[in-house]
Formats: sequence, C-alpha cells, structure tokens
Amino acid sequence: MSLVLPPLYVILDAALLTSPEIEVATSLNDAGVRLFQYRNKRGSTREIFQASSGLAAALAERGALFFVNDRPDVAFLSGATGVHVGQNDLPVAESRAVLGRGKLLGISTHNLEQFRAAATTDADYIALGPVFATDSKANPDPVIGAAMIQEARKLTRKPIVAIGGITLERAKEVVEAGADSVAVISDVLRAKDPGKRAKQFLDLLEPISKAAKH
Repeated sequence: MSLVLPPLYVILDAALLTSPEIEVATSLNDAGVRLFQYRNKRGSTREIFQASSGLAAALAERGALFFVNDRPDVAFLSGATGVHVGQNDLPVAESRAVLGRGKLLGISTHNLEQFRAAATTDADYIALGPVFATDSKANPDPVIGAAMIQEARKLTRKPIVAIGGITLERAKEVVEAGADSVAVISDVLRAKDPGKRAKQFLDLLEPISKAAKH
C-alpha cells in the first residue's frame, strides 16, 4: 500500500510564525490542511522538542499528519507522524534506525542525481526543489523549475512533494507536472488570513489531485 499524501503540505517555519505554533496549526487544520511540518532552524533541542510534542498531540487528535524537520530523535520522542530530513542531516538509513519502522520518513532533494539516490532508499516520500525562487532559506539551491518535477515523476512511484517559492498562482502547474503535494511556507504563513489562503490552495488542488488518482 503506497502512501497517499494530501495535496497541500504546510511548513510551520518558526521564523515566520507570529502566533503560537499550535494556534496556527489548529486554525489551518480547521481550514482543511491535513499535512504539516515543524521547522525551527534556530531553536534549542528542548524548544524544538516541546513545540513538536505539543503539535504532535494536537494534530494526532485531529487526524492530521505531522512531520518534524531535520530531527529523527525529536520526531520519535515527540510522537510525530515522522521526520523530514535534508541532504546535510542524518542519511535515510540512519534516520530510520532512530525513528523506527512505524513512522514516516521524507527526504529533500535538489536535483535529479539526489532524487535518483533518494528513490533507492526506504524514504516514504521525496521532496524536490526549489521549484521557483524562494526567500525562506538563507542559501537556497538552484531553481529547478516544474520541468524537473516531470522528469522526476518518471523515476519513482513514491509520492513527490514540490517545494520552493510555490504560490497559489503557480501551484496548479506543479501538480500537473506530477507532484503529489506542494509544500508551502510564505504564501500561507504571510497571508493576511492564513486559513483562507490555505482553503484557496485546497479548492484549487483537491480536484486536480482526485482526477490524477483515477
């Protein structure tokens, strides 16, 4: 049974949150978001663990999937659905050893070579990007464009998450190129009404996503 990801993946980046993370996550879940990741590049391990534990408990109750960025140890201890690791984090096999079998594991890739390598691991899904220019990372990798999503789609049946500079206007193109889910940070978190913005994404993506599965 292969993993089916919801079409919108909201990354709760601590650097962009202006309200407590649980408040933001529950209001987005009320708007229909069912897939989240907590990313905190500056917090202490204790802060990341406490925030992740709170989010894991709140989102599990609501039936949403919740991933911790970078830290398989925190993902395991907090009760999260799984971990999302990058190219500079623990490799997939070692992350899996920490995380255990009952959890999900996603990995970021930035070109087809990395994507091919990730497809041979037991990662449950593979993120690819930045699809477009992004300002949510200090030193982003080169932009890959939607065409690379099409190329990557031919290489695996695992779910593909497109990430990087994805806005409401660009989301359709990315899903039509073969992404199962789009990861969004700024376009939702910086919106005047994040819940309303998330709902716009879902109204756009859910029909395309359903059509692709039939």
